[in-house]
Amino acid sequence: MVVRNEWSVNCRDVAGRRRDVVVFVDQGQVVLTAPPGETAVLSPLEVGRLRAALRDAVVAASVSPEE
Repeated sequence: MVVRNEWSVNCRDVAGRRRDVVVFVDQGQVVLTAPPGETAVLSPLEVGRLRAALRDAVVAASVSPEE
């Protein structure tokens, strides 16, 4: 089974440009990266996708071997 440890959620910055919020697992911890120097603006649907990505990342982090 392949474990996916990175999720990307579409969003926009405050200027309306398309960006991504990335969620990934690193050494058993959940990491979020937002557009550099920007604010991520998410629609209700995108918030749902972010929530799902965070949930999946927490599950993946809990089964990842810690160093």
